[in-house]
Amino acid sequence: MIGDVPNVEAGQEFSTRRQAHEAGVHRPLQAGICGTKKTGAESIVVSGGYKDDEDYGDVIVYTGHGGQDGAGNQVSDQTLDDSGNAALVTSYLEGLPVRVLRGYQAGTPYAPAAGYRYDGLYRVTNYGSKLGIDGFLIWQFRLEAYDDTPTPTPQTTQQAELLSAPGEGEAAVTGNETPERVTSTVQRIVRSSAVKRQVKEWHDNRCQICDLRIEVPGGSYSEGAHIRALGAPHNGPDTTGNVLCLCPNCHVMLDAGAIVIEDDLTVIRGGQPAGTLRIDPRHVIDLDCVRHHRERWRQ
Repeated sequence: MIGDVPNVEAGQEFSTRRQAHEAGVHRPLQAGICGTKKTGAESIVVSGGYKDDEDYGDVIVYTGHGGQDGAGNQVSDQTLDDSGNAALVTSYLEGLPVRVLRGYQAGTPYAPAAGYRYDGLYRVTNYGSKLGIDGFLIWQFRLEAYDDTPTPTPQTTQQAELLSAPGEGEAAVTGNETPERVTSTVQRIVRSSAVKRQVKEWHDNRCQICDLRIEVPGGSYSEGAHIRALGAPHNGPDTTGNVLCLCPNCHVMLDAGAIVIEDDLTVIRGGQPAGTLRIDPRHVIDLDCVRHHRERWRQ
């Protein structure tokens, strides 16, 4: 499940990973990343398992999975073929939210004093590789908290020292968003992403206007662009017929009216015909949305 879990709020604590598993926050009992390349990452655990991790509260630099021995030392290179790392790449490419669970072992002021704490939804904003502290290639993912995800309160110096003695002291207190607000935001993200992902899958991430397919490490990138904008005053539907698979440049031009589309799917750029929208038989374009977009930008 992508997004927040019903009846679980940011700041909720769990004594063990099994409790987090039973609540649906993080399903694996050992692995730090839950997810697949196809679905994206559902959740991660920040628990100090990798030396190169960095935790700034609302920003986390998270080291991917793989290449460690039983003592926590990096002994070989990591790859994006690992299912957990590939899942985080998909989360970045598709803009999917990732649940973050922090453990007491994390060695950061933002960790709970004992057990585990669900800290809400984060987005993967970029990723890349580097030589880690142990001299092997690692992949790292930068995650940033959503605006309505409460930033965990850091431990005081005295509380941080207690992290070395789990079970003593009390966990940091964090604020909670109301369930209604968090849930509605997550549903908007997931619903929108599901529709866009379907359209992008049909077109294999190739732009329907210029035919560009952007290759990146671990996959390819495209953007799902609504023809008729969502929300007031345009109130476009969040359906596959109202979404195009575009490269970033064509997306910007469509949104700004530099590109409009005729009913016969001729692409008009700068007032002049510039080819025909590439189609797929599974992807039926909503011509009412095309007309609405064209009327909006009529000069």
